[in-house]
Amino acid sequence: MAADPRLFSPPEDKRLFVILGPFGTGKTEISLNLALALAAQGRQAALADLDLVNPYFRSREKEDVLEQAGVRLIAPEGALRHADLPSIPPALWQLVFNKELSGVLDIGGDRTGARVLGAYAADIIKQNPAVWYVFNRSRYDNAGPQAAMESLRQIEAQAGMKVDGILHNTHLLGDTTADTVLQGAEAAAAFASLAGLPLICHCARRELLDILLGLSPIFPIDTYMARPWEA
Repeated sequence: MAADPRLFSPPEDKRLFVILGPFGTGKTEISLNLALALAAQGRQAALADLDLVNPYFRSREKEDVLEQAGVRLIAPEGALRHADLPSIPPALWQLVFNKELSGVLDIGGDRTGARVLGAYAADIIKQNPAVWYVFNRSRYDNAGPQAAMESLRQIEAQAGMKVDGILHNTHLLGDTTADTVLQGAEAAAAFASLAGLPLICHCARRELLDILLGLSPIFPIDTYMARPWEA
């Protein structure tokens, strides 16, 4: 059966995917789903959890989900697993340089989180990664195109690499409706136009898919990350 052209899937000509953006935009949820999508394509897949700032919503908390799908988790180990310290797991370099391995780099939010890439950017750039910025209109720093542009440029400067695409992910956690996504889509298109970058896809919870298929392409997101008080 042919794939539905309205649905997004990871481009097969890209091996590494760097996910950047402000806190609260949904980078970790997207990173999890993207890594799982790589595995579903039959690739050897890995997810590098490089969120070294925010103690909540870390993809390393879903190691069981990843393992069940055959996705390798790369994250700080031992006493550093839950520490808010700039510790780069040595296994990251296996993902960067192993041509047989595809994967996602889930980067912490804002400039502080992006700074972790600075010293490693040159080696990562040599692999021709997709570098995507997550736009969420519900975030104060994405509330307008100019604010989002300032956020993007600051994150690029700290990460040491240029963004080459925008992921639209307007959401309000569990309160997200189809209207939430549709209202954000227009703002995301305006931001992408201002930035001179392609709008890669619209991300939305899978249960909203039937209502939102007018948006294209759309990346159906399964929700894995609970709010801290729900865990």
